Amino acid sequence: MPTRPIWAEVSLPTLIHNYHLIRDFVAPHATVCAVVKCNAYGHGAVPCARALEAEGVSWFGVTSADEGIELRQAAVTGRILLMSGIARGEAEVAVAHNLTPAVWSAEQISEVNSAAQKLQRNAFPVHIEVDTGMARQGVSAAALGLLLEAARRARSICVEGLHSHLASAEVVDADDVEVQLAAYQRALEQLAAAELRPACLHLANSAAIVARKASWHRLGPSTVLVRPGISLYGYYLPFLTQAGQASETEEPRVKPVLAWKTRILDFRDIEPGQGVGYNLTFVATRPTRIATLSVGYGDGLSRALSNRGQVLIRGEFAPIVGKVSMDVTTVDVTQIPGVQIGDEVVLIGEQNGRRITAADVAGQTQTIAYETLCHISQRVPRRYLP
Repeated sequence: MPTRPIWAEVSLPTLIHNYHLIRDFVAPHATVCAVVKCNAYGHGAVPCARALEAEGVSWFGVTSADEGIELRQAAVTGRILLMSGIARGEAEVAVAHNLTPAVWSAEQISEVNSAAQKLQRNAFPVHIEVDTGMARQGVSAAALGLLLEAARRARSICVEGLHSHLASAEVVDADDVEVQLAAYQRALEQLAAAELRPACLHLANSAAIVARKASWHRLGPSTVLVRPGISLYGYYLPFLTQAGQASETEEPRVKPVLAWKTRILDFRDIEPGQGVGYNLTFVATRPTRIATLSVGYGDGLSRALSNRGQVLIRGEFAPIVGKVSMDVTTVDVTQIPGVQIGDEVVLIGEQNGRRITAADVAGQTQTIAYETLCHISQRVPRRYLP
């Protein structure tokens, strides 16, 4: 039983609320594949997947076979897509656990086919990932023909899906998205010419669901999946134009699922001229009351928040002063009356009508909410609110 006063609260009802909003937004044109990779963006893959499956989610997206096996061992029975494919030697374990791999090379197809033959699994499904322009993973247009020949020769697999990923879905007028959508359609035509008609098509992440409906609406007669990730957990990237201007969108009004909290450990009263923390980067200019908090960069609180970030205590904002240490952080509580050792401190979440979001923290550290959430370390216990 963890005793250190730091924890993250994960609201499963809010997760389900967000799923319902997204599901209804794309229905009846698409089916939700809930992305729970990277430990459900720091929220806990197993509890989140179980809650979502109980609400009818039938597809889950993970990074690797290890993440898929974790779900299987937790009795998640839905389809599990290995979005980053399989590494050499992983095919057999993927087939054994009924994990659906993305493939983009003849070598991967051969390995999956051999594993399916060994385990007597006929027509084992794979999803071909095509590189439509992001140049990260997936088969290139030039190599797709050879890949399809390999797939047709592999008697123990079936090409169930064709998918890709959009590089700039949150940029509402990005030209490269149109180029990618056209490249995806050409790949579909190439599969049809090879007499391969995948039953499952998918392109859209959280941003594309909102800003690029062509990536899932009227995509084809096959089953269309959408792959919401960050939106399930309550966030979107900012929707912008190519000129960098904010763009109004009609996205499902999702809510943050996670709150991150700690408590005050101790106080120090310091005089003008006295410094705080490593290298004394904060120096008091007036009599100052400093509270020490049980959180540091070892828990995932970015060191970039040193002398920049803030927390909520008794419903008031308290600035971080001095450098964030590995295990503790100091804040200025001079202007907050009545603070005591043991008071709850909100790092992400709401308190008395005020709020700090993961997006707020990300803005202060020049990153994105994805990274802020994923960086909350495993030594921070998750408490699941039913």
